[in-house]
Amino acid sequence: MRALVTGATGFIGAHVARDLLAHGWEVRALARPGAPRGQLADVGTPAEHLPRVEWVEGDMLDRASLDRAAPGCDAAFHVAAAYSLWTRDPDGMVRTNVEGTRNVLEAARAAGVPRVVYTSSVSCVGEAPPGGLASEDTTVHPEDLVGPYKRSKWEAEGVARAAAEAGQDVVIVNPASVIGPGDRKPTPTGKLIVDFLRGDMPAYVETGLNFVDVRDVAAGHRLAFERGAAGRRYILGNLEGNRSLREFLEVLAGVCGRRAPRLRIPYAVAWTAGAVSTWWADHVTHQEPGIPLAGVKMSRHRMFFDPRRAVAELGLPQTPLEATLRDAVAWFRAHLGCP
Repeated sequence: MRALVTGATGFIGAHVARDLLAHGWEVRALARPGAPRGQLADVGTPAEHLPRVEWVEGDMLDRASLDRAAPGCDAAFHVAAAYSLWTRDPDGMVRTNVEGTRNVLEAARAAGVPRVVYTSSVSCVGEAPPGGLASEDTTVHPEDLVGPYKRSKWEAEGVARAAAEAGQDVVIVNPASVIGPGDRKPTPTGKLIVDFLRGDMPAYVETGLNFVDVRDVAAGHRLAFERGAAGRRYILGNLEGNRSLREFLEVLAGVCGRRAPRLRIPYAVAWTAGAVSTWWADHVTHQEPGIPLAGVKMSRHRMFFDPRRAVAELGLPQTPLEATLRDAVAWFRAHLGCP
């Protein structure tokens, strides 16, 4: 079995590639020219007894490169996306996430790839009701789509749903807040851990997330291919992963042997700091702000999700949060120099 994987140079995509390789697949990884490939540098060494990755240079906005990469594949895993809570080029993010998704789906269909697993996000799932959990069927309201990332992922998922309705075999997975080893950038969620380790988090904002191990999410992609229903959404989360940020930091503190911050920042103060930080980034530094306003706005709501469909129908693994954090902390200390 051979899989085309987009985004294999990124956090989730690299783990998807590794999981597939570990289960006997061959992987054809799409990467832009010059993109770092360190995430998979050790794949295929004799010690691992895994086949090497076949790298294909291209871009999901370059349809011709996708047409070269897709033929002969038994599956396509479209993991690549522009992911950031702030961007200098909102239109470019929309183009990458929406038109890139359309290109991958069309190239897969033209090449006769039997099934596509599309990586969406819980950003495309509606807000949880008071005291409850959001599911795959929770309605999204326009006010839920804060910032260009959320809006672009919602539009991109719409492209995937339309392809499925038109008869293409597409399964949609919606990862929650993904953490674990290998988060080189790091992602906004991984930055929570890095900031804590570096002593840059003296206080916290009251919010809630569903934290899930990146290796479980990677397995969920493969399981979606194997067991998922065409056109169906699956939240890739953890049954015990719904934690307030304070609860999350307390678990992290226990893993690190440190004290969790006790000072809670009022939302109005956080909003003001985010507005100033984002304005400064937009108009002066043109670099990612320390406090993205979109992230502050998202924090106003507890983003708690129900992953029971993926657990029941796919057999999604459920790694305990403490174990995930232990591995993530060890990786950040070894690779990013965190204390």
